[in-house]
Amino acid sequence: MSEKTLAPANGQNDFASSNPPEAEPGADGHTHETHCLNCGTALIGTHCHACGQRGHVHRTAGAFFHDLLHGALHFEGQTWRTLPMLAVRPGELTRRYIDGERARFVSPMALFLFAVFLMFAVFQVVGLTAPTEFNTGAADEMSEVAPEEALRELRAARANLGDDNPASVLLDSQIERMEGQAGEAAPANTNESGGHGKLASVKTGWAFLDHGIEKWQKNPGLMAYKLQANSYKFSWLLIPLSVPFVWLIFAWRRQFGIYDHAVFVTYSLSFMTLLFVLLTVLSAAGLSGGLLALAFTLIPPIHIYKQLRGAYSLSRFSAGWRMVALSIFILIIVLLFVNVLLLLGALG
Repeated sequence: MSEKTLAPANGQNDFASSNPPEAEPGADGHTHETHCLNCGTALIGTHCHACGQRGHVHRTAGAFFHDLLHGALHFEGQTWRTLPMLAVRPGELTRRYIDGERARFVSPMALFLFAVFLMFAVFQVVGLTAPTEFNTGAADEMSEVAPEEALRELRAARANLGDDNPASVLLDSQIERMEGQAGEAAPANTNESGGHGKLASVKTGWAFLDHGIEKWQKNPGLMAYKLQANSYKFSWLLIPLSVPFVWLIFAWRRQFGIYDHAVFVTYSLSFMTLLFVLLTVLSAAGLSGGLLALAFTLIPPIHIYKQLRGAYSLSRFSAGWRMVALSIFILIIVLLFVNVLLLLGALG
């Protein structure tokens, strides 16, 4: 039967419905069709060459949970090929992906996003989170911020969150509690100079920066929450912030382009994030702080060195000095990233 005879006359694809026997699962829970159930094209391999769907679909509970894991965690063979190479042979992984082996490995961006998701999930489990009881000034010597000002801050933060955000429940509870106490709250303490609380107001002369400092002084808990939330949402900014510094140490090597550096940076950030997750879990499990500090000090530069050598085919000396340069640049990148987060927090 030719493909032409399979095409529906009305222009819509109703092949699967017109050929139900091929879509029925057998005793093993698998279908055994000869044509694609999605577009009706005759199968000549394990996948449809027209639309890309698998030639045989599974209708078992195991297949459902496999799809669930795949959708949530990209849980498939690519992962088990990528993670060991990322840990042991990062340079080879980077170079092979750049050279075109895309189906074999998890893409650097997908791996990075998964690593960031995993990191913040682990942080929630072990308790490394920003305070959920935002400072309303009720601690210590009553309020350092007038109740109405604190309420405005919290309401503004709540307006920026969707109803499906878990933090919105905490904010709603905090706002409700403050509104109930508004009539009973004592007036904010002021010093003789008229400033709020015991912290003298810092003035830099730059209105925008002064506004940000004032917000941190008034409600550090809320600002810490914003900082953590923004670090998750804008973690991808680490990639464009890092690429120019990698380009700088290869500026005279014209065979390497921005794409090479972007793949290098993204795989490197993925590894560092996963390493931080592992060390966090080990710390929660009670591993010695000294061992954790030693691992955090030694593993990143060694990994960067190995990735540089393999990805760019460098000599030991070339990889060594570039590793030292990148280690210095990383401090600058982190400072830039933190400043961007502070800026976003001040604007929020």
